Amino acid sequence: MNLPFQIDLKGKTAVVTGGGGVLCSNFAKVLAMCGAKVAVLDLNEDAANKVAQEIKLEGGTALGVKCNVLDIDSMKAARDIILKEFGPCNILINGAGGNNPKGTTTKEYLYKEDLVKTEGITTFFDLDPKGVEFVFNLNFLGTLIPTQVFAMDMIDIDGAVILNISSMNAFSPLTKIPAYSGAKAAISNFTQWLAVHMSKVGIRVNAIAPGFFSTKQNHALLFNDDGSYTERSNKIIGMTPMGRFGEQEELIGTLLWLVDEKASGFVNGVIVPVDGGFSAYSGV
Repeated sequence: MNLPFQIDLKGKTAVVTGGGGVLCSNFAKVLAMCGAKVAVLDLNEDAANKVAQEIKLEGGTALGVKCNVLDIDSMKAARDIILKEFGPCNILINGAGGNNPKGTTTKEYLYKEDLVKTEGITTFFDLDPKGVEFVFNLNFLGTLIPTQVFAMDMIDIDGAVILNISSMNAFSPLTKIPAYSGAKAAISNFTQWLAVHMSKVGIRVNAIAPGFFSTKQNHALLFNDDGSYTERSNKIIGMTPMGRFGEQEELIGTLLWLVDEKASGFVNGVIVPVDGGFSAYSGV
């Protein structure tokens, strides 16, 4: 992976939750390339260890840690391991999150004919409260709990920064996914709240709001078998002034800027869209 620019993170410890996933595994690798000791946290132990091993093979320092961001005892156990191996956290990337089909409607709009129970159709009225609760918990509590655990060691430490992962949904909710949209809006609001709350103890808090990026995970949702765009993709591209999906590497510059005290030491409480202009476009 080629970095757009280099920053010096030698001697610093970075903790990345959701580090076994596509987005945050790249973040973990980039931080390691800049010299940070990186703790890759994930509920999937194999995924965490795989990313940590890839970092070490490239000459970096990393540790895979299995933990559950919704369980404070699990997070405290992870913190103890990281403190022993690497020392206190300087950089916390709250990357754990996701959606759930039980918090998703089948159609973009409610039609009266769908109120007559139709197999395979989930309307707003059919949303499973437990599914919605899961999405909110995973995204919001999955950011709050790791922050409670790791930020205690970050007070007045050199270059202390927390980076949350918001979404385009936080700016304007997407159709079909009310739970995820609401949860990411909560992340943006919490980022601002936390930035103010932590401002007297030397911890900066910001967020990245990725637009639409093509990954292995969402490829089937964005592309037909013949490689053409799906109907939903055409809508996305039509609302993206740059006329394409983002590439994973295009998030790296924003990541490096926000975690580097020299580059962004007075940047606090912002949610940065990396979206090709999606959030700026009214559709007209």
